[in-house]
Amino acid sequence: MMDKQNVQMNDPHPGTQLPGGYPPEYPPAAFPGPPGYTGYPGTQAGYSGTQAGYPVPPAGYSGAGPVGFPVPYQPMTSQPGAPAGVPWMPAPPPPLNCPPGLEYLTQIDQLLIHQQIELLEVLTGFETCNKYEIKNSLGQRIYFAAEDTDCCTRNCCGPSRPFTIRILDNMGREVITLERPLRCSSCCFPCCLQEIEIQAPPGVPVGYVTQTWHPCLPKFTLQNERREDVLRITGPCIVCSCCADVDFEIKSLDDKYEVGKISKQWTGLVRELFTDVDNFGIQFPLDLDVKMKAVMLGACFLIDFMFFEMTRNEQRAGVW
Repeated sequence: MMDKQNVQMNDPHPGTQLPGGYPPEYPPAAFPGPPGYTGYPGTQAGYSGTQAGYPVPPAGYSGAGPVGFPVPYQPMTSQPGAPAGVPWMPAPPPPLNCPPGLEYLTQIDQLLIHQQIELLEVLTGFETCNKYEIKNSLGQRIYFAAEDTDCCTRNCCGPSRPFTIRILDNMGREVITLERPLRCSSCCFPCCLQEIEIQAPPGVPVGYVTQTWHPCLPKFTLQNERREDVLRITGPCIVCSCCADVDFEIKSLDDKYEVGKISKQWTGLVRELFTDVDNFGIQFPLDLDVKMKAVMLGACFLIDFMFFEMTRNEQRAGVW
């Protein structure tokens, strides 16, 4: 017993072991930031922010999704209807000026996004609304995300479709909304590139992700609520997930320092071949402004739709 305790105490990251069969986690605090790093704009000790107070949500905002929008889970696994064996992350006390629902992000330096398999889509190829589980490195669920688009948009526009993704916390409250307008998806038309708006709470923008034109590389700029550039994302020249992870590096504006990354994880030949289900990991500094962490989450969904949300036939062609 004493030896087991000593091993746990000497572990470099005690208490972060994942459940059996879970993909390897990223090393915590792998990106502490450049030398002299004290946080990006809007970050202060205790996440106090730089404004006198966070904007009041729009009139009529109740914190829940739209009428008829399903609440996926109950708060904890002990509640009726909650999936067994997958606990929710306990809600930490909200820091000062933190947007409601983003307090979960104050205590983590990485996110794991797992897309759920839709049986109807696998059997028929009929595009359904995407659903995602968002977890921390311990495998605890933080949020549940669901796409909200109509059938015609999903099946006619494909991966280029405009969408609304609603992100709910463990109480079923809609805490983050992602809005992607219909934009051009070709690098030959740099005048109308991809963009996504991140709102927290719904109706209150906290940041934007805009595509930066480049003839070869996928590039994006992360902006705050005032549309001021904060960070950049650069992906590989060839975005191929065959038998390996695909990393999109998150860097400072001058490209000198890597402060995090978004990784599309290889999920195995069978899943990659027969489904468009994807798993992602996001790393960022622990003391990064929670609003910018939410913007990185939005960037992950935009990258998924732009490069990995393919139909089953396209997926087979890409693998072979």
